[in-house]
Amino acid sequence: MTSSLTRPDLEQIRTWLEEVPDPEVPAVSVMDLGIVRDVQWSGDDLVVAITPTYSGCPATSVIALDIESALRAKGLDRLRVERRLSPPWTTDWISAEGRRKLEAYGIAPPAENAGGPSVFDRLLRKPLTIACPRCKSENTARISEFGSTPCKAQYRCDDCLEPFDYFKCI
Repeated sequence: MTSSLTRPDLEQIRTWLEEVPDPEVPAVSVMDLGIVRDVQWSGDDLVVAITPTYSGCPATSVIALDIESALRAKGLDRLRVERRLSPPWTTDWISAEGRRKLEAYGIAPPAENAGGPSVFDRLLRKPLTIACPRCKSENTARISEFGSTPCKAQYRCDDCLEPFDYFKCI
């Protein structure tokens, strides 16, 4: 049982949460993706607030269970994981380290902020330039708006000929 005298500080808890992988992209943590919105003590209870990457994300329950399991393994037995849907998650919440890890894993990180392309770009239907995460070429083409998960699109590099996922801007 964790008491207020022996409880870890919030920075230590955030460090532990950096070790909890996203179940769909295990190369990044729930902290890298910005899914963990808040960590705080409420009396002797630890409360971890998470925001799913989209409201119907099937991995949200798994993420909550993984967070709870990881923290219980560190000796925290008084905790709860809460879902917060507002404000909604955006790809802007992915950390710089998370973007680097996505690319190293072979997934092109979001190329723009959640505001999306400018009105001018949309009117001209200017396509996004997505660099290949393997060879860094910008000579790429979208194959499908849908990739391995709903939050990704499928691209192909026309230089190295490798297909890759692009993490769509949300």
